[in-house]
Amino acid sequence: MNFVSLLRRWQHGISLKSQINPSHTDQSSPFTDTFGRRHTYLRISLSERCNLRCQYCMPEEGVPLTPKSNLLTSGEIYRLASVFVRHGVTKIRLTGGEPLLRKDLVEIVSSLNTLRQFGLEAIGMTTNGITFSRVAESLFENGMTHINISLDTMQPLKFEFISRRKGWDRVIGAIEKAIDIGYNVKINCVTMKGINDDEVVDFVRFTQTRKVDVRFIEYMPFSGNKWSLNKFVPYSWMLDRIRAEFPEVITLVNEESSTSKAYKVKNFVGQFGFITSMSEHFCGECNRLRITADGNIKVCLFGNAEVSLRDLMRSDASDVELSDVITGAVLRKKKQHAGMLNISKMDNRPMILIGG
Repeated sequence: MNFVSLLRRWQHGISLKSQINPSHTDQSSPFTDTFGRRHTYLRISLSERCNLRCQYCMPEEGVPLTPKSNLLTSGEIYRLASVFVRHGVTKIRLTGGEPLLRKDLVEIVSSLNTLRQFGLEAIGMTTNGITFSRVAESLFENGMTHINISLDTMQPLKFEFISRRKGWDRVIGAIEKAIDIGYNVKINCVTMKGINDDEVVDFVRFTQTRKVDVRFIEYMPFSGNKWSLNKFVPYSWMLDRIRAEFPEVITLVNEESSTSKAYKVKNFVGQFGFITSMSEHFCGECNRLRITADGNIKVCLFGNAEVSLRDLMRSDASDVELSDVITGAVLRKKKQHAGMLNISKMDNRPMILIGG
């Protein structure tokens, strides 16, 4: 069944449940692992390409790219999304690489938006923001509501050092544009010792008059990003530094299954938080699954076990068979990751080939 036929079938409310074999996975039950974690959040990588070369994401020498014919098509992305939504996924985030490099991005978002009638509640995207302003309004009009923009420094020259490219002014412009349009805006800042750890206060100050959520992300090890313990900055150090500058820091209630420990400065418009994947992992409440741009499911960001859903679809597997394979992968999900020192020694994809 091609993309247009599948989309029309969903839009006219024709139930796929009539095709279900009761001996297979319950097609309406959430994907749940052996530790009782229900997975309601799906991250789909749209591209392995990027127009930046951030040190923590891409090896300096670049990465070998998957041939375009082996990447998921818009129809395959929609089909997989529909399977996950039938199993209780309520939030989808599009990632990369840089998702804005997909020429069919607006089409993909528009198709995903039709899944709201089946339980999808939010469509978001993580982007470096370089070209976001060009399509910000179109994406919003077609159903995207949440935007995470990566920004690791408030200094243009340091931006060029970290990303190995120019573009700081365009990223700042993208943030302001997203706020003005009405997006739920978050800023992702990977904090590295000796590089940008001296700017945590500046980022918090940025929230004084802007409705944004700055999230400081602990530097994580991936293949080719030259991670070392000497570059690692624990969230506790960052919080102490912020509290020394702003004594009236308020602890907020974290959203269910949130990866971020949330705070704000009293009377500031925005807020800030910490993604503490390394120093205080949140594996026990993890509700996330990932699809790579070449169609593999990863049940853990730091795990190297993958299963190709693309190959299944191109072998004419039914949705029921897809559900069964996804269920099997989720059931093999471990209780928690191996710890940052062990992760740093494991073979895994570079971050750009996983999807941020």
